[in-house]
Amino acid sequence: MPKNNKAVKRELDDDVTESVRDLLSNEDTCDDSFKKSSLMVGGEGDGKELSQDTDVEDGGSDAEDDASRPAWNSKLQYILAQVGFSVGLGNVWRFPYLCQKNGGGAYLVPYLILLIVIGIPLFFLELSVGQRIRRGSIGVWNYISPRLGGIGFASCVVCFFVALYYNVIIGWSLFYFSQSFQQPLPWHECPLVKNQTNTYVVDECDKSSATTYYWYRQALDISDSIAEGGGLNWRMTVCLLAAWSMVCLAMIKGIQSSGKVMYFSSLFPYVVLICFLVRALLLKGSWDGIRHMFTPKLEIMLEAKVWREAATQVFFALGLGFGGVIAFSSYNKRDNNCHFDAVLVSFINFFTSVLATLVVFAVLGFKANIMNAKCIIKNTGKIVHLLGNGVSRDLIPHHINLSSTVSAEDYQEMTEIIRNVTAHDYPRLGLDSCSIEEELNKAVQGTGLAFIAFTEAMTHFPASPFWSVMFFLMLVNLGLGSMFGTIEGIITPLVDTFKVRKEILTVAVCLLAFFIGLLFVQRSGNYWVAMFDDYSATLPLLIVVILENVAVAWVYGTDKFFEDLKDMLGFTPFRFYYYMWKYVTPLLLILLLGSSVIQMGMTPPSYSAWIQELAVERSLRYPAWGLAVCISLVVAAVMPVPVVFLLRYFNVIDENAGVASTISYKKGRIIKESALPEDDDDLSLIRAKSPGSEAPSPMPGNSIYRKQSGGVPDVAPNGRYGIGYLMADMPDMPESDL
Repeated sequence: MPKNNKAVKRELDDDVTESVRDLLSNEDTCDDSFKKSSLMVGGEGDGKELSQDTDVEDGGSDAEDDASRPAWNSKLQYILAQVGFSVGLGNVWRFPYLCQKNGGGAYLVPYLILLIVIGIPLFFLELSVGQRIRRGSIGVWNYISPRLGGIGFASCVVCFFVALYYNVIIGWSLFYFSQSFQQPLPWHECPLVKNQTNTYVVDECDKSSATTYYWYRQALDISDSIAEGGGLNWRMTVCLLAAWSMVCLAMIKGIQSSGKVMYFSSLFPYVVLICFLVRALLLKGSWDGIRHMFTPKLEIMLEAKVWREAATQVFFALGLGFGGVIAFSSYNKRDNNCHFDAVLVSFINFFTSVLATLVVFAVLGFKANIMNAKCIIKNTGKIVHLLGNGVSRDLIPHHINLSSTVSAEDYQEMTEIIRNVTAHDYPRLGLDSCSIEEELNKAVQGTGLAFIAFTEAMTHFPASPFWSVMFFLMLVNLGLGSMFGTIEGIITPLVDTFKVRKEILTVAVCLLAFFIGLLFVQRSGNYWVAMFDDYSATLPLLIVVILENVAVAWVYGTDKFFEDLKDMLGFTPFRFYYYMWKYVTPLLLILLLGSSVIQMGMTPPSYSAWIQELAVERSLRYPAWGLAVCISLVVAAVMPVPVVFLLRYFNVIDENAGVASTISYKKGRIIKESALPEDDDDLSLIRAKSPGSEAPSPMPGNSIYRKQSGGVPDVAPNGRYGIGYLMADMPDMPESDL
């Protein structure tokens, strides 16, 4: 039995390595008897057998989990999973809106700069810690700094909040998908109401539009305010159940089941986007939309609001802080080049946003031309009635025939002459402004873009049902890809931490989320979706990512982290990341958090409500209980961080609980912890020691020893952590000082 400060010498004549660092870097294989032996990992004399080929870095039961941890079938499957998670509905209906609102093509410049400065470094950081520690978000941050272990729990809470309403949007897409197998589409025109004497158009639809009416009245049957619940919308309830069933079935086996679905859910949206782009470019007016998109408004780039919105979009586009990135990367091999993955996925996300923006603006350009043509026809009819009664016939150019279709150019020429002659009397003529540019400047985002503007444009497509089916199937797949990562951000940390069966936990989480999600499928459900979207994720995620950055760069140490990356990747990352992680990204994130808080403080919490009688949207303030819910969402998501910190600080929970052991076994070698200096940085993550803590944090109650043939293993305390080693069948092995 080796004594304290002794290490077992190899049976071969190799020299004893003189330092722990050398042991860590020594890749020589041991003798056959050592390779074929096995480890017993246990607490009070009971243990579990573990293959020597397995990397054991977490001690005890964590070692066994590491050996049996699922893995991706291929690198392609993993990349598709990360792409599917990061590329979501926001790429289709948020990025184009921000591009339109913030200077067109000029918006791409601040977005790309912030993607490189904030997005890629933080994405690389999350990929690295997940792949290195091979745990979900809870285990990762417990490992790095026990007192900051609440970061992982906060990520899980945010993921759950987001999953609640995100799957409702998938349910809406499923409803529209199911209604698209009709010719003409049900939102093609306003419904007619017949009575005993005549037939007339529904007043609410007549005041708005066919697609707007279908969305608010037929699909959502929306109430006038959030205070009017109105009962469940049974059709949306069925769609929500279908959406959660799809997520549950795809996730029930973890990445072994969801990974196969990724091939379709991640690639199909690109097929649809490319098909839409080709089709849209062949439609009249599509180039007007694309030209409008790429016409830069450089003066807008100087506004701080543009940079703040670009930073927010970068932040959410990559799924930072949710835990899904960490969960997916934890199933990788430790020597996977996660730096390449971070850059690749980030730029795929960026180019997907640009592709989606091209498609949206091409389709909106086509729609703008149609709306402009309708406006011209309507105004031409008014001018015909005004001839001789406010408008002189001499004002109409001779080459313009009002009895036939008037082109946009002729109409502009005619109205310009009338405006110049009538001067102050022109507004009284009641002629609407007909301009393609004005139509394109109407900023539409979110559900308004997907379920109103885009659906209206598709009604004018040849074979419109086919394109509608493709579009909403694409939305379902985009949503599912993001949902897989979000649910993985909940399931993986809980399974790693509490050792529950993944199948049971997945079903339980999906059932619980469905029943809570019934809140979103009542008649006022759309307002609840807006509330959760605005308040459950934005501030909490910013706080979570700031703490992640601080935990790695300042608590754990950037230098140590670089050593870990060098050991894991086989090369030292660019020094660029050192300065980004330590100085630039924390500062920018704090500025972003501050500006977001100021904006929320200056803008009273409100939501956009649909007023049925007027058939218009109005901004309403939340009632007092609504404000309480908004605040509760933010507090509930952030609360795990201070709670865990205080419990650890006052030793209510042992700081050693749930943190990995400092012992590491590699193929054919044994690493022994003994009398290591407090300031030794060489072991980095393997020691799981954070700066400022009194000692590294091993797994309590675990003893690691070599299996003996017969008898009870003799385990003696060794070193600071009370863990000893027994080498079986080597009685004459001499000892030497380490």
